[in-house]
Amino acid sequence: MWFRNLQIYRLPAAWDMDAPRLEERLARSPLQPCGGLDLQTSGWASPRDDDALAFGLNGQILIALGVEQKLLPASIVNQFAKDRADAITQQEDRRVGRKELREIKERVIDELLPRAFARRRTTRAWIDPVHGWLVIDAAARGKAEEVISQLVKNLDELPAKLLNTQQSPGAAMTGWLAAGEAPAGFTLDRDLELRAPGDERATVRYVRHALDGEEIREHIAAGKQVTRVGMTWNDRISFTLTEDWQVKRVGFLDILKENAEAQAESAEEQFELDFTLMAGELAKMLADLVEALGGEV
Repeated sequence: MWFRNLQIYRLPAAWDMDAPRLEERLARSPLQPCGGLDLQTSGWASPRDDDALAFGLNGQILIALGVEQKLLPASIVNQFAKDRADAITQQEDRRVGRKELREIKERVIDELLPRAFARRRTTRAWIDPVHGWLVIDAAARGKAEEVISQLVKNLDELPAKLLNTQQSPGAAMTGWLAAGEAPAGFTLDRDLELRAPGDERATVRYVRHALDGEEIREHIAAGKQVTRVGMTWNDRISFTLTEDWQVKRVGFLDILKENAEAQAESAEEQFELDFTLMAGELAKMLADLVEALGGEV
């Protein structure tokens, strides 16, 4: 339930989609299991393991894109194809060419797919129409784009744009480290990455290391830019901010989760409390982070 990585998009204030209307659109493309010859299928799944494809609470919406993939490693396909090519060579006393080998691999895949195991993964997305956020819990931008692409197909139009601020995260983070001071409401933690410009892109990483040393300022003075830094917001949420506006390794501090657990009397209540708390805290943290980077463009 608790998001670990944030791919952040902006929605316009005029976008007034609610959970029932969104679910009606998502129902056009529910996740289907892989058929006999399918390598992969994708579609909408329930974000809370019930029948609903969109969960709405207090104006906030949670959805989930499911992807099912057949597990058919290339090494297995290559081995089966090689065995068959070797058999042809021995039986017919001729060499198997590249084109024929490709055709053998295709036949092997068709034969093995119906017997292959399937793996399912889910990517959740939080939509906040009140504050205009679309946040996808994905470590890589590509996984987030899968969600955006499927939303566009079902909604016909999705006016979502990547977040853009007056000051780039890289420039802002470099300034914070050079000054040895985080913006209001934030503290700098003990993880840092700096990278030199140019073709060599020499990189220096600090892990669980104090960031107030003179050596870090020397790296910055030599031209290195901060590409990611660990931060904590109001002693409530820790995270790593990257130069391309990704928020990774999000950790909600224990006091938040303990408060939610103390109030819940059932699994359903726990889910609702967790979602309400997560959405509320992230909305405030993102607003403060945007302000720390000079506001939106």
